[in-house]
Amino acid sequence: MTEYATGENLYAAYLRHPNIRIDSRKVSSGDLFVGLAGTQVQGNKYAAAALAAGAAFAVVDDPEVVVEGDDRYLLVPDSLKALQEMAMEHRRRHRMPVLAITGSNGKTTTKELVNAVMSRQYRVHCTPGNYNNHLGLPLTILMTPPDTEMTILEMGANHVGEIAELCRLGRPTHGLVTNVGEAHLEGFGGIEGVIKGKGELYDYLATNRGVAFINADEDHLTEMAAANNRLIFYKVSEQLTSEEPALEIGVHSLHPFIDVSFLNENGELMRTEVQLSGKHNLQNVKTAIAVGKYFKVGGAKIAEALSSYRSDNHRSQLLEHRGVSFYWDAYNANPSSVVASLSGFGTDHPAGDAVIILGEMLELGEAEAAAHRKVALRAGQTARTVILVGAAMKDVAREFDRPWFSDSTALAAWFWEQSWDGKTVFVKGSRGNRLERLLAD
Repeated sequence: MTEYATGENLYAAYLRHPNIRIDSRKVSSGDLFVGLAGTQVQGNKYAAAALAAGAAFAVVDDPEVVVEGDDRYLLVPDSLKALQEMAMEHRRRHRMPVLAITGSNGKTTTKELVNAVMSRQYRVHCTPGNYNNHLGLPLTILMTPPDTEMTILEMGANHVGEIAELCRLGRPTHGLVTNVGEAHLEGFGGIEGVIKGKGELYDYLATNRGVAFINADEDHLTEMAAANNRLIFYKVSEQLTSEEPALEIGVHSLHPFIDVSFLNENGELMRTEVQLSGKHNLQNVKTAIAVGKYFKVGGAKIAEALSSYRSDNHRSQLLEHRGVSFYWDAYNANPSSVVASLSGFGTDHPAGDAVIILGEMLELGEAEAAAHRKVALRAGQTARTVILVGAAMKDVAREFDRPWFSDSTALAAWFWEQSWDGKTVFVKGSRGNRLERLLAD
């Protein structure tokens, strides 16, 4: 009978072969393959293919796939737990600041802005893409380069208890919640569940003497962090002063781009324009400034990092395709983020010049019908032309007499047959809508 590999053996294998793959098709020579059980694919079945492609070892939890006598198979009781335990051991060996970022909206943009600022002064390792769950977070930790001086971990969740588990894996020393809104209501069971779930980050920091950043201009956050005794507050202020205990940011404009100021390390006023717009993005910019100042990044470096930032991930992105101007914010959506994004867009674009495309929002549970009606009504107050996409938008489209398409493929076929001269098209919807198909050709 094949024996289970010990945790010590697994971590030793990782140290010799630190490039981990969970997709056998992407394996290169010397990689460490981990066979994970998914909803549609059983990774164990591809262990032999991974080894044939050059993997040094294959971590599997199915004894049936192990070839007797082949030491390259590392059998474990649970492949996911083995991956997480390797990550936890790796995290224990790195003594550095680890900043965790969670929240209902703005997590990824905040992560990118903070990374841009901190990277001007430190060697930073940051969550790639959307690696923010129970699988992506340990992979992020295991990707940490040896010379890293700070790690930024994005943490996503759709139910109570998930952030607590991610904190157990990542052991953050610092953390922040961007905001609390109407996201993943189906899993959290309502806004109180969202508050409890996101607040698990502050709970972890309170228990482990970590530092909690609090955006004093956002609802709920101060109360959520009441148990913490190491709090860093930041806020918008009309008159900046170095004597104020909170980190302050001055706001000069939100449209067409965010224009802000702050005091540098010498008490001198710094001013920078960021290629983002709207109050919701101000919160993200403000957080990056506060974190940078706390970690002693020079004011000039903060300003340069923010002015150089360009979104390229379908979040608050200005782009042109086939002669049409788009305001693209379609990586994800929930009622709070849609209303915030619409508010910013409407400030810059007269209703007659604007076109709004809204895809359905997912994971809203019993709030689904009311939430879709709310955002469709808000869209109608922002633009004369509103186009709705997805099954959850069908009844709303009928009620408000709006064009409706079952999916983005149908939308694209119709959209490019129309003339949009002089219009700016706002696009927002949950990731599952695949609205980027509008840009496919």
